[in-house]
Amino acid sequence: MTDPLAALADAGVSIWLDDLGRGMLRSGRLASLVESRYVTGVTTNPTIFAAAIGKRESYQAQLDDLAARGAEVGEALRELTAHDVRDACDVLRPCFDATGGVDGRVSIEVDARLAHDAAGMIAEARSLWWAVDRPNLFIKIPATLEGIPAISACLAEGISVNVTLIFSLARYGQVMDAFLDGMRQAVRNGHDPAGIASVASFFVSRVDSEVDKRLDAIGTPEAGLLRGRAAVANARLAFQAYERMLDGDEWRQLHAAGALPQRPLWASTSTKDPSYPDTRYVVDLVTRGVVNTMTEVTLDAIADHGVIPADSVRGTYDEARAVLDALAVVGVDYDDVVAVLEGEGIAKFADAWSRLSDELAAALSPR
Repeated sequence: MTDPLAALADAGVSIWLDDLGRGMLRSGRLASLVESRYVTGVTTNPTIFAAAIGKRESYQAQLDDLAARGAEVGEALRELTAHDVRDACDVLRPCFDATGGVDGRVSIEVDARLAHDAAGMIAEARSLWWAVDRPNLFIKIPATLEGIPAISACLAEGISVNVTLIFSLARYGQVMDAFLDGMRQAVRNGHDPAGIASVASFFVSRVDSEVDKRLDAIGTPEAGLLRGRAAVANARLAFQAYERMLDGDEWRQLHAAGALPQRPLWASTSTKDPSYPDTRYVVDLVTRGVVNTMTEVTLDAIADHGVIPADSVRGTYDEARAVLDALAVVGVDYDDVVAVLEGEGIAKFADAWSRLSDELAAALSPR
């Protein structure tokens, strides 16, 4: 029988794990997933680190050392997370080398509370790039309006970037423009473009969660027929936009200079509605040249019963556009949906960072 994870990798999808913790590193679990489950990258976010560090056991010795030398909360938070990301980079380094820097990447995010502060995001990106000090690092920058110039600025300095929290097609267009601008500046600044990488993390399942809620409120039969169709349609149209970018003269010039493409990354691919197949946001978004970052639960679901098509994206664009048009007809405001999702995404990560900071403050207090 065909291994579904092998089939997914053979179809051109890079499988990345959306999780990290010191226990996973010390136990060898991450290395095992790389070896046996085709995992070629890792993404993190404030919620993931809040869950990992909140368990304390694997972090207590370092927390005691930080407390003993009177470390501030912000310093402690960055030392703890940079430590884990650095170790994960080392686990993924052979994959990074084998793929010429395409895969084997590990992401760490700027403080989500800086999501509307371009200068603050740039400064923190520089600090994280220095602190982790691994070539296979990605700095995650949110795709807010203020994040757009930060993306360009970081790429221009040779910092590899994972652009996160993309929900709208219009914002994705701005992200691609920022990528092209940043890479042009990097070349002018004397950086080797082959050594700089980027992915654009387009969030999937949360779109269905928000749209379905609105469709249920509308309550018509026409609205009911559209449940669970918005997220995949939105992502497929994003890939169409990516293909158009690759056909442009600006990208061709950068590619000729050695630049790597800014691959689309499907994020938030765990199914939120239990009535939907638990593999939906993987199998419906299979196409060559993308990343799918998934929790271990989704990874296990694919391994157990995923049916992987050769390609479920290319050739679907007219159908996808028809879905978004139909949503507008029944009264779903796409622009409002994506604006709400961006705001909620930033707030969720900022809250997680704040909660973790409060917990660390207590852990660092004299006993």
